[in-house]
Amino acid sequence: MSFSILQAGDTPRKPRFPPGRSAAGGGRLRPAHLRAGRRPVLPLSPERGYGCGDNPNPPKERRAIMAPRRKKIYEGKAKILYEGTEPGTLIQYFKDDATAFNAQKKAVIEGKGVLNNRLSEYFMQGLGNIGVPTHFIRRINMREQLIRQVEIIPLEVIVRNFAAGSIAKRLGMEEGTQLPRPIVEYSFKNDELGDPMVSEEYVIAFGWASQQDLDDIVSLALRVNDFLSGVFYGVGIKLIDFKIEIGRIWDGEFMRLVVADEISPDSCRLWDIKTGQKLDKDVFRRDLGNLTDAYSEVARRLGVLPAAVPVKPTLIN
Repeated sequence: MSFSILQAGDTPRKPRFPPGRSAAGGGRLRPAHLRAGRRPVLPLSPERGYGCGDNPNPPKERRAIMAPRRKKIYEGKAKILYEGTEPGTLIQYFKDDATAFNAQKKAVIEGKGVLNNRLSEYFMQGLGNIGVPTHFIRRINMREQLIRQVEIIPLEVIVRNFAAGSIAKRLGMEEGTQLPRPIVEYSFKNDELGDPMVSEEYVIAFGWASQQDLDDIVSLALRVNDFLSGVFYGVGIKLIDFKIEIGRIWDGEFMRLVVADEISPDSCRLWDIKTGQKLDKDVFRRDLGNLTDAYSEVARRLGVLPAAVPVKPTLIN
């Protein structure tokens, strides 16, 4: 064994290790991701959060930085609710799932959740600008938005401007027939029962809402109808009908009603004014074409489609 003696001014040489080995590890082989200079990649999921701005499918090298696992509060057919980042808030995540006929027909439509998130943001912000209270606070990313936590009234509030769907069947009317005035209906939110239609007497008798609540709900629903009808008419779309949900927000002993859930082509019937083409979930219900194309057309006309998302020019029906 030979030794070398350092003289004054000599620079000690660094010990050599085979490629992939380090002095800190006593010459042991380092993990592959460290040898390549990469951080470990964690699985991507809604529970962990995306943490990559507006990109719903971030590149693998950016998936390492994830939000802490979040508590799931509720999962429905089209959305998931998570515990919010601030007291009294929730995070609403839009899924790509599509359902019809009380979930008897199901499919996963790529990009549907992204479009519904952007469209619902657009409508909720518009309602807020004209003084209609909503649960919406802000959009977080392409699939999530921060909302106020509300007590949902177990009713779907339906506003009809033209005959279509169940009312056309019940009354034997031709679809597309204009109604004498907007009609407000209620259905009890229960998938197992098929969301049956109920009268105001039912609502009051079972304590779902008071008479004052119903008066306020009708007022809110008609204001939403005026706003949506005008917005859609301006881009060549006829608002046939829509449904909304109403929630209660409590501030001490004071309660107020707000528009909750979402407003999107999932919850509206939308027909092109000139051609009658359907641009809503009836495309999926009746197998009339590509649902993403229909929703993208609505978003394109309203000017809310992100520039990075290509719009397919193919029309449906």
